[in-house]
Amino acid sequence: MSTEPVSKDRILLEMRDVRIDGFSDERWHQIIKGVNLTLRRGEILGLIGESGAGKSTLGKAAMGYTQPGCKLTGGSILFDGIDLVKASDAEKRRLWGTRIAYVAQSAAASFNPAHRLIDQTVEAATRRGIRPDAESRADAVQLFRALQLPKPETIGSRYPHQVSGGQLQRVMTAMAMSPRPDLIIFDEPTTALDVTTQVEVLSAMRNIVEEFNTAAIYITHDLAVVAQMADTIKVLRYGEEVEEAPTRQMLTEPKQAYTRSLWSVRALEKPEVKGDDIILSIDHVDAAYGPFKVLHDVNISIPRGRTVAVVGESGSGKSTTARVITGLLPPLSGSVIFNGEPLPAALKDRSKDQLQRIQMIYQMADTAMNPRQTVFDIIARPLEFYLGLKGKAREDRVVELLKMIELDESFMDRLPSELSGGQKQRICIARALAAEPDIIICDEVTSALDQIVQEGILKLLLRLQKEFNITYLFITHDIATVKAISDEIVVMFQGKVVEQGLKSEILSPPFPDYTQLLLSSVPEMDPDWLTNLLSARPDGP
Repeated sequence: MSTEPVSKDRILLEMRDVRIDGFSDERWHQIIKGVNLTLRRGEILGLIGESGAGKSTLGKAAMGYTQPGCKLTGGSILFDGIDLVKASDAEKRRLWGTRIAYVAQSAAASFNPAHRLIDQTVEAATRRGIRPDAESRADAVQLFRALQLPKPETIGSRYPHQVSGGQLQRVMTAMAMSPRPDLIIFDEPTTALDVTTQVEVLSAMRNIVEEFNTAAIYITHDLAVVAQMADTIKVLRYGEEVEEAPTRQMLTEPKQAYTRSLWSVRALEKPEVKGDDIILSIDHVDAAYGPFKVLHDVNISIPRGRTVAVVGESGSGKSTTARVITGLLPPLSGSVIFNGEPLPAALKDRSKDQLQRIQMIYQMADTAMNPRQTVFDIIARPLEFYLGLKGKAREDRVVELLKMIELDESFMDRLPSELSGGQKQRICIARALAAEPDIIICDEVTSALDQIVQEGILKLLLRLQKEFNITYLFITHDIATVKAISDEIVVMFQGKVVEQGLKSEILSPPFPDYTQLLLSSVPEMDPDWLTNLLSARPDGP
């Protein structure tokens, strides 16, 4: 990283008439259609738009990078005077990870599972000679602490699979910050984070940008989050710029109808319905990962045909509870009762019918699909395995399931690498629906989707529930999603159930202290919300 004094007003990144094509369906398609972008040091630009709008493609292009199956067909990209279009791969690699850093949406797919977190965090700073190894490790601990990771002095000794998804996302943010880059591209960096953790991470990111005069591109579909982070917001749709304006102006006076439509979504709120017929119950369950006990006497009841939302911060035990239900993690004690009968603790001991009746949609779509299988293969497998469908009947059903998730049959021959983040998650939803289950465990299934698609998916899940009496256990950190889909809410904290009840009871005061913390940490469409929240805390911002 350059150490010479720089002006905050100095242009760091300038992209002009950038055009990028992608290859699919045996032909090239325009993905980015002549977009301009200017970024100054110390400035944060927010990129928003629907899934497939080209946000991530444009963000990666700012590094001089196009992913496999894409090519830059026109325009210029200047980073601090360096022409990234003409630069060699070796020249760009010298910039990547040091002067330009990238924080990916899917942390689980970005780490080497064979190496400890601390070693991966300090690798760029140490190998590039930015600072000695010991100094890099001490700095990493400080970054872990700033990002509110538990036990910052020792968490680096763990492997990626030994921390929660939200914790892993924060470690990746620390990895990007370690070499103190000039430019950071944040690609949905808080997608996997609960609201309380998100507050701390957003604050840390903003402070890093301010302290080191770093420029940032912040890609997100969460309008309330981008309002806290960005100086300027650019709206994309179908690879084209819709409009760009300073954040306050964009929030109060958007010029285009499409932007106004983004601002108005997510007003969905399902009326709760009480259910007495319990399809599944978790009875006094304790569970652990090796020596680490993570669930403590958990009791949860799930009524048939209803939705129970499980909320809590990262590491509270939400996803671990789901793994116990599915048999992926046998409990230390306690049991899971399904349709009045105890389920075998381990997945391998369950019958084919038991496996079919309980399906799970995972948080990280990137790691939940075989990258070598086509969309057709992914959805068709449960149709054949559970229902015995073959030939034309199987193909017709795949087409029906694709229509349910608002995709068409042209997607059948695509690989996961040819899909956007939102499209990948929708394929995972279709795969779960293919088994025709009684209960679906949804582990943050809408967190990777933009606001408009989220609303469509939630409406789809509600319609399917009404038509087929499907039961949902819905793990989420998004309170808007909880209001939209749940009948009952379970609040978890540090592996324990804090409270369970009807949505109207849990979301009405007076609140237990932890529930109050969760609700107060939900971002609002106000650029001053984060600053005011931090200032109101006893220890200040």
